[in-house]
Amino acid sequence: MPKERSTTSRGRSGQALLVWGLLVVAANLRPSLTVVGPLLDRVQADLGLAPAVAGLLSTLPLLAFAAMSPVVPRLAARWGPERLLWWALVVLAFGIGVRWVPSAIGLFAGTVLIGAGVAVGNVLLPSLIKRDFPTRVGLLTSAYATVMGAVAAVASGVAVPISQAAAGGWSTAFGCWIVLALVAVVLWLPQVRAPRPAAETIRRHRLPWGSALAWAVTAFMGLQSLGFYVAVTWLPQVFQDSGVSAATAGWLLFLFQAVAVLTSLAAPAALRRAGDQRAAATLSSAVVLGGYLGLLVAPGWAWLWSVVLGLGGGACLVLALAFLSLRAQDATVAGTLSAMAQSVGYLVAAAGPVIFGLLHTVSSGWHAPLVLMCVAAAGQVVFAMVAGRGTVAPADDQTLERAPSPGRS
Repeated sequence: MPKERSTTSRGRSGQALLVWGLLVVAANLRPSLTVVGPLLDRVQADLGLAPAVAGLLSTLPLLAFAAMSPVVPRLAARWGPERLLWWALVVLAFGIGVRWVPSAIGLFAGTVLIGAGVAVGNVLLPSLIKRDFPTRVGLLTSAYATVMGAVAAVASGVAVPISQAAAGGWSTAFGCWIVLALVAVVLWLPQVRAPRPAAETIRRHRLPWGSALAWAVTAFMGLQSLGFYVAVTWLPQVFQDSGVSAATAGWLLFLFQAVAVLTSLAAPAALRRAGDQRAAATLSSAVVLGGYLGLLVAPGWAWLWSVVLGLGGGACLVLALAFLSLRAQDATVAGTLSAMAQSVGYLVAAAGPVIFGLLHTVSSGWHAPLVLMCVAAAGQVVFAMVAGRGTVAPADDQTLERAPSPGRS
């Protein structure tokens, strides 16, 4: 059985600090994104933005994820994952600060910086968990997904109250998350300074574009991400058009996210068998399909479909993240698989809300968009059967010798 890296190079206190660092990093990966939706109408009105331009605030981070993810393994191999992640947190904090400035330039420039910082965290966390805790991948993946989802839900819920109570309105609601980012910068700094071997041999693999299993993991990641971003963007409007008030629709979106968080807490039980999660992934994807079918045929039961979509979506998120580690032979391959899956996956996710909205406009209803989501969920069921088993072999690699850096011995 492989030993955690902490048993050889970290004491117990160092291991605990590493876990806390990973969780605080995870807490920063979504709130700056989910805080935007509830305040988008106010931002649009105050800055005089056209609807299509305002919509870029939700799309730009996903495009940044897609653009940045493929280069993260190369940067990590050159600088070291701990140092790269620390700088990503600095960029994230700076982006939040820039977006605090109530202007269109600050808003969009800050959003791009936030997307770049979060993209690095998205790719590196699965790789670091695989490297430092190879026997606890399921538990720690569930933990960081739960933290990530919980903070994202809180950010959505408190966005409007903060904008109403604080000086600066919506810009303060956006900017207040710099505090959490700075906490992560400070808490992660010991990992940059922690002793490492005098020189490290790094095998820098290419992204596994030729692996069928890697493409199945990528498709699963992309389709579950598409479902999440469509849900947080459009579910409130779907619910309102089925007869509920705007306030109730907002609470139903919160219910969807809360159930997803609770589901992610139960996910480690499905990940105990590190070699095969096909049944769990297929069942979770089928639950998501059932939720969209329910919305299609009985939209009046909005609360029920919120719960169903949360149950399936929460499990699928944890599984998608866990696959990035479980399907890889080592931490380096986990990094390249993570980069590939998140690059392509977030391109798919970015297109989802746009296509969903266009179908609604063209068809003047929600039938066609919901049929699209049923088709996507059915495809996810198919890919789940492949993504849940086996490991991705490394592609051609290049060996690098990284010299010791300041703070390392």
